[in-house]
Amino acid sequence: MEKAINRQRVLLDHLRPFSSQSQENKSALSASVCLAGDSAAYHRTAAFGDDVVIVAAYRTPLCKAKRGGFKDTHADDLLATVLKALIEKTNLNPNEVGDIVVGSVLAPGSQRASECRMAAFYAGYPETIPIRTVNRQCSSGLQAVADVAAAIKAGFYDIGIGAGVESMTSNPMAWEGSVNPKVKDFVQAQDCLLPMGITSENVAHRFGVTRQEQDQAAVESHRKAAAATAAGKFKDEIIPVATTIVDPKTGEEKHVTISVDDGIRPNATVSDLAKLKPVFKKDGTTTAGNSSQVTDGAGAVLLMKRSVALQKGLPILGVFRSFVAVGVDPAVMGVGPAVAIPAAVKSAGLELDDIDLFEINEAFASQFVYCRNKLEIDPEKVNVNGGAMAIGHPLGATGARCVATLLHEMKRRGKDCRFGVISMCIGTGMGAAGVFERGDCVDDLSNARKIQENNFLSKDAQ
Repeated sequence: MEKAINRQRVLLDHLRPFSSQSQENKSALSASVCLAGDSAAYHRTAAFGDDVVIVAAYRTPLCKAKRGGFKDTHADDLLATVLKALIEKTNLNPNEVGDIVVGSVLAPGSQRASECRMAAFYAGYPETIPIRTVNRQCSSGLQAVADVAAAIKAGFYDIGIGAGVESMTSNPMAWEGSVNPKVKDFVQAQDCLLPMGITSENVAHRFGVTRQEQDQAAVESHRKAAAATAAGKFKDEIIPVATTIVDPKTGEEKHVTISVDDGIRPNATVSDLAKLKPVFKKDGTTTAGNSSQVTDGAGAVLLMKRSVALQKGLPILGVFRSFVAVGVDPAVMGVGPAVAIPAAVKSAGLELDDIDLFEINEAFASQFVYCRNKLEIDPEKVNVNGGAMAIGHPLGATGARCVATLLHEMKRRGKDCRFGVISMCIGTGMGAAGVFERGDCVDDLSNARKIQENNFLSKDAQ
């Protein structure tokens, strides 16, 4: 009997956050009502300091490909800018970084891998720090962050960087080489080759998303992005880039510093967008105005074990909670977030109603509107500072950009904003989503959800 009591005592000690324990009550064998709901596990994890946190997240401005501020800027220079910012703004010794993972989509794999290694040297990282690329198409930046978080969880290293970069000026979307003739025998394989704009049209047609709804969503994206820029909301996340712009007519070089996104149209109206012709289908609804912009840019996120962040005295911007990637019908690849978000939220032990902010990539207005409506998300919670239709979508960098945008907005909102979700659809028919928690919410059961009856169980155990 004594052995059984001792085992129970040990279990109870593990279930109590350190901050609420004292030497006097360690021997008390009693349970109390769990007021934390599904977040109980978070507090237990935080108490031991082994969860994964984000201490810094930055991005470059996002600029229109081929005609924007980065049309003459190399991708490795964009990546180097944000990698350098991480160590400069945190005073982190770059020798302590265990790995750098960079999301990138369009450049040839071996070329981009070399460019990323070069960028690390430009940014001041020593030769001992490894780097690699990852390509899950539009979710590559988020996948890079998730890969680093998983490696830290696994104990491979304590500090890592998840990043993303894309120069759609230098590396336009194109298919290289021939297509396997076997594809003719597999309908879903054929659909993997559909232009993304056609998949947007498929979503609009199959799920009844009107042209009016799409244009309205685009206008709202531009309006919110313009308001956020005017209010200086992006200043905490954007690292200005010193670069050169070449005049295509004269060849004259002009040295500039780019510090704001250059694709936002503050004066966009539904009536103006209604005049644009469909791009992918003669009688379609997808236009250049209600699609994401082709963009150049980069982003980077510094992650580490919580105990390491505390030892270094670094402020915790956010906590990585869960990540899920799912497959969907390639013909309507844009529906990916509608499947991935519930899966990621469930994986985090939460419900959709627990999520305070969403960053859903606006690849196309059709799929964005569908996913928002399908999940019945309050429009006031999603893309509050605009999205890809206004800011831009540099494929491999979008996930890292969204992490920076989401966590800085959550920090501004304080205790009224605890959980956030990032999600995007993925070419060839997938979706990805990640759940994040504001960095200062995990201590001592703060913001705990009250339960109605004393059943001694957290919500997910009922």
